[in-house]
Amino acid sequence: IPTPSLSTPTVPLPRVSIEGMESLPPELKVSFSDAELKEYLDLFNEFDIDGNGSITNIELDTAMRRIGEKPTKQQLQTLINEVDLDHSGTVEFNEFIWILDAVRRGKKSDSTGFARVVKQAQVNRLQSATGATHSFSDEEKEAFVEYINNALKTDPIVKKRLPINPSNMDVFKACRDGILLCKLINHSVPKTIDERVINTKEPLNTFHVTENNNLCINSAKAIGCNVVNIGWKDLAEGKEHLILGLLWQIIKIGLFAQINLANHPGLVRLLEPGETLADLLKLPPDQILLRWFNYHLRNANHPRRVHNFSSDIKDSECYQVLLHQIAPKECSPPNYQSTKDMTSRANFVLTNADKINCRKFVTARDIVKGNSKLNLAFVATIFNTCPALDPVEEVELPVETREEKQFRIWMNSLGIMPQVNYLYEDLKDGVVLLKVFDKVKPGIVDWRKVNVNQPLSVFKKVENCNYAVVLGKQLKFSLVGIGGKDITEGHKMFTLAIIWQLMRYHMVSLVKGLSKGGAEVTDRDILDWANAKVKSAGKGSAISSFRDPSLKDARFLIDLLAAVSPQSVNYEIVNTGISVDDRMLNANYAISVARKMGASIFALPEDIIEVKQKMILMFVGAIMALAQ
Repeated sequence: IPTPSLSTPTVPLPRVSIEGMESLPPELKVSFSDAELKEYLDLFNEFDIDGNGSITNIELDTAMRRIGEKPTKQQLQTLINEVDLDHSGTVEFNEFIWILDAVRRGKKSDSTGFARVVKQAQVNRLQSATGATHSFSDEEKEAFVEYINNALKTDPIVKKRLPINPSNMDVFKACRDGILLCKLINHSVPKTIDERVINTKEPLNTFHVTENNNLCINSAKAIGCNVVNIGWKDLAEGKEHLILGLLWQIIKIGLFAQINLANHPGLVRLLEPGETLADLLKLPPDQILLRWFNYHLRNANHPRRVHNFSSDIKDSECYQVLLHQIAPKECSPPNYQSTKDMTSRANFVLTNADKINCRKFVTARDIVKGNSKLNLAFVATIFNTCPALDPVEEVELPVETREEKQFRIWMNSLGIMPQVNYLYEDLKDGVVLLKVFDKVKPGIVDWRKVNVNQPLSVFKKVENCNYAVVLGKQLKFSLVGIGGKDITEGHKMFTLAIIWQLMRYHMVSLVKGLSKGGAEVTDRDILDWANAKVKSAGKGSAISSFRDPSLKDARFLIDLLAAVSPQSVNYEIVNTGISVDDRMLNANYAISVARKMGASIFALPEDIIEVKQKMILMFVGAIMALAQ
């Protein structure tokens, strides 16, 4: 990859939106992982106070004063000029990433200039055990603690730890043994974890804490959290920035769980002229919420629209209009014209929100400062409480199948950005699909061959998807009759075929060390290993294939888990598996035990009792990889 000149970039650097990381030049994108880009995007947003996508002299001055520096106007201008490659007078995200890339390549030092400011500027400065500097927001910590206190206050195990003081660091200590985090996951997505598996009897030893934290991380992954950079030890050590990030993901998933067409068919009213349901399905929940917000502003005949959860809501004007529009009987009419005081306006919003039981996550300060995370959570709470969408005539809605959801969550667990929301639409341009290839087989994608600058023409989308098919054949996938055009057109069977083979390849790559003489691991190898492992532990169960009807009671899988880690299985709570309820309990128990042992399991209990061959193969393969 050619190294860009520090004076004149070899590729023109286009202005990119805060959400538009896809338009970064390829040589910059490949220098950083998706997780790193997301982390740097969050850091950029700390500088970009008004959320308009550019860092001005004033915003840079504010950031430097946070770290105790008082730069002169000339110093500020010098720092801006160092990075301002397009001479716009401000720093955009692509230029922000460019300077970090220059540091990584050794062309710039992070001890001087703009790169030094980026390194030093943080909301809070915390020293981890390794001496690394991390950051988090006190406002977000306090809001999340208040949410936890309310959400788990009736839980028989956790309630004795509550309320947690939001003003200090107690929440990080409370999360160390994994119990609170596991309970919060079940609050966001009920029945994800079989709570019989959580180690709760005190005092907990290191093994029990490790199990709980493994259970937390792997269950969080199974509901769609990105936990690529989080391990059980990070939770046990109470690493603040990682725990707070995980808390936000878990809480957000719970808040977003109902924001979809299946639960609210009235969302079809948010379609723009010329759009189809597919266009709405591919929108992430935060974008749906923005459309919903603007739908009600439009119905209220208000001239303004919101485009973000930061600068556009700081003055509280749109909030006041929204609340009165959706709940006119409970919420007082807007009063923003009677005062210019931003805090007074925000308090008026909170008073109205309290009337409809929506006063959560934000304080007046958070509204005025435009904290995007907390305002997003606030708007999601308002929607979940009072969507105020008129009923619609029966609409035939596409329903996400269990398999589609599992594949989508698996892809997102790899740290793919942007995340996949609607499988077929989001893979049509081939970019996300190629990112998955690059995750399961690092280095396989030559990004110089990929069209990444959005928007892509149909021709360029097909080019990308054709390249994905070529790579699939290189990995010996069975792709007879499948072409790039099929993926671009959203052909379900062919799209699922590629994703399944990617998922299987990823699993096999983790267990190839157990093959004979380095040969390719086959399904038969995995099956033989499982039967041999169970037999060696003195168990009498065995299966003839991954379609064996006896698998429906989950007892073979539980025996396999016990063969690998005897101390992790409690046979006293394993049922005979005669009734459907017994089988479901066993299946749920097997999945949670596997996760607490450290396995990434994307199967659902229904997959086991219905003997879904693919998901059971993935389950056994994950245990085989774990046993290595």
